[in-house]
Amino acid sequence: MVSNTISTKQAIELENKYGAHNYHPLPVVLNRGEGVYVWDVEGKRYYDFLSAYSAVNQGHCHPKIIDALKTQADKLTLTSRAFFNDILGEYEQKVTSFFGFDKVLPMNSGAEAVETAIKLCRKYAYEKKGIPENEAEIIVCKNNFHGRTTTIISFSNDPDARKNFGPYTAGFIKIEYDNLKALEDALNSSKNIAGFLVEPIQGEAGVYVPTDGYLAKAKELCEQHNVLFLADEVQTGIARTGNLLAVNYEDVIPDILILGKALSGGVYPVSAVLANDDIMEVIKPGQHGSTFGGNPLAAAVAIASLEVIEDEKLAENAFKLGNLFRAEIQKLVDASSLLKQVRGKGLLNAIVINDSEDSSTAWDICLKLRDNGLLAKPTHGNIIRFAPPLVMNEEQLLDCVSIIKKTFKEFEK
Repeated sequence: MVSNTISTKQAIELENKYGAHNYHPLPVVLNRGEGVYVWDVEGKRYYDFLSAYSAVNQGHCHPKIIDALKTQADKLTLTSRAFFNDILGEYEQKVTSFFGFDKVLPMNSGAEAVETAIKLCRKYAYEKKGIPENEAEIIVCKNNFHGRTTTIISFSNDPDARKNFGPYTAGFIKIEYDNLKALEDALNSSKNIAGFLVEPIQGEAGVYVPTDGYLAKAKELCEQHNVLFLADEVQTGIARTGNLLAVNYEDVIPDILILGKALSGGVYPVSAVLANDDIMEVIKPGQHGSTFGGNPLAAAVAIASLEVIEDEKLAENAFKLGNLFRAEIQKLVDASSLLKQVRGKGLLNAIVINDSEDSSTAWDICLKLRDNGLLAKPTHGNIIRFAPPLVMNEEQLLDCVSIIKKTFKEFEK
């Protein structure tokens, strides 16, 4: 289907003129998606190998999720939380049983969910642990990405995220990721440690997978110090890594679980914070909320999205195809001086380019990938993240591998 209304050039010019320049998109203008494919305004089809940063795990415009959206939109979209509605409780029962927690606090975006988890962790520390008010500290990892709010960027070490946005929020201790000694030292440094906030795999940093056993040992250390373990699975959760949650690989049960992105299949902003009763009960009426959080449209969409994950066995598919993808790309890495490494878990993967972070090589490769019918995006200059929708089949994956191999061969000429 070719758009008759706007060209690629016109669409980009409109965004550049009227939109804030807070993103640097790949120069392609999309107007339709289905499953693993997207089409641009000129009608060219591409494999989507970013999945809206893992929000579209269930594929573009999954019919079951879209049907849930349309059906609910015809009935009731928003009540605020001033009243009950007839589907929020159903969603809350679904999501808590799905992930094994007593309670959920529904929000909209991933960053909102992280902020909510931080507030919940601090309130629990003051009211249940007896930490003096305003003195709670939360341990975080360097090179993290938890969102863009003022509090969150306060514990980022990305200069683009931080510079000229201060003053910053206090109360965070930054340590090296995948370093148990650093975590233990931080836990021992103060009696006011309330929590440890961590991404099970650092996605935005370049798909850094920690050493086997890191998460389990980190959780054990937190338990020894009576510190809450907060898992940010906004990007890694909901089957992306080949398991329902990335922490499931080490049988870790977080004290607080943060979800977003694919919780709605990319159809609507939905996020969630899950915890058991002893933690969640510190939040009382009027102490935290959102006009849109838990709205009927979000609830209906999220129920359908989770059912798709389960019914179509998308975690199992991501596990199988992820192993195949890394095995095939490893052959390319072994034969190329341009590539340093392929890494990842499930269908969250990255290729590290043998070039400096300030080079344009990865960007230029992504432009060639686009020309060859596959969309991906660099992160941190010399890393390309590959994360297709989890509904992809083996034939499609191998076709994508062929495109990637062809592109790198073209680039090396």
